[in-house]
Amino acid sequence: MVAVAHVPAPLGEAHLEKQPIKFSNLLLGAGLNLFEVTTLGQPLEVVKTTMAANRGDGFTTALGRIWARGGILGYYQGLIPWAWIEASTKGAVLLFVASEAEFYARRAGASDFGGGIIGGITGGVAQAYATMGFCTCMKTVEITKHKMAATGVKPPGTFQTFMDIYRREGVRGINRGVNAVAIRQMTNWGSRFGLSRLAEQGIRRVTGKEHGEKLGAGEKILASALGGGLSAWNQPIEVIRVEMQSKKEDPNRPKKMTVGNTFRYIYETNGIRGLYRGVAPRIGLGIWQTVCMVAMGDMAKTYVEKLTGDKVTAKH
Repeated sequence: MVAVAHVPAPLGEAHLEKQPIKFSNLLLGAGLNLFEVTTLGQPLEVVKTTMAANRGDGFTTALGRIWARGGILGYYQGLIPWAWIEASTKGAVLLFVASEAEFYARRAGASDFGGGIIGGITGGVAQAYATMGFCTCMKTVEITKHKMAATGVKPPGTFQTFMDIYRREGVRGINRGVNAVAIRQMTNWGSRFGLSRLAEQGIRRVTGKEHGEKLGAGEKILASALGGGLSAWNQPIEVIRVEMQSKKEDPNRPKKMTVGNTFRYIYETNGIRGLYRGVAPRIGLGIWQTVCMVAMGDMAKTYVEKLTGDKVTAKH
């Protein structure tokens, strides 16, 4: 039996309980994330990355560019295996680490809001360095590499591209931009978890559910969508990440790219608007992720419990 830790709370407050780590929780997280990315998630990711890499493009121009690159399959570039690896490890790495960090932060006296931010920051950094560095790098390479077919050269496959980069640049090459990924993840998930908790507290006050009553599906979606949408304030970090990882050729780009000189390059060439290019599809992506987690969560939870014979305790 898995032990559950109980932490004494001040008189009049609910006991803080640490949820056990279960295979069913990790399976639920991985399954929901795989569904999200395989449906609308990856197309929105491709549009966001294309706009961030080609900052002169508007939304419709980006859609045309992607379609010209491969029709409907152009919207799914980088899905297999990189987006699948990233999605499946989100439950195993991000949610596990975030849950642990939030529990210990709350035990140390942090509020719901503060605990959510600390959990999100810690989980985001762990996921970035564990799996997301090379996954986002390879997805961006797939999306932004030139159409070699137009010159009569057969474009290399996904794994050939991966091995070419690894042979030329080693581990550092396939993890290019990982520091920008870590900054994005810690600010994204920190603000997303924290703002979602804040929105949830506001909804509970308005609806009179301040004593732990279960929120409805619409209320959950609203709280998470607000958290996800407002966390897009850090879009400049995402644009910097894309620029660092992209294979776009420009003689004006810094030869050895860092977060700092990439920021200056983007600002000097495209101004402040360039740093926020692709923010609309990113907000859409956050809302779609929320809908998947909430709308599909109960059905997936029932299926996983039947499959594993284990009660799912994870929040979704």
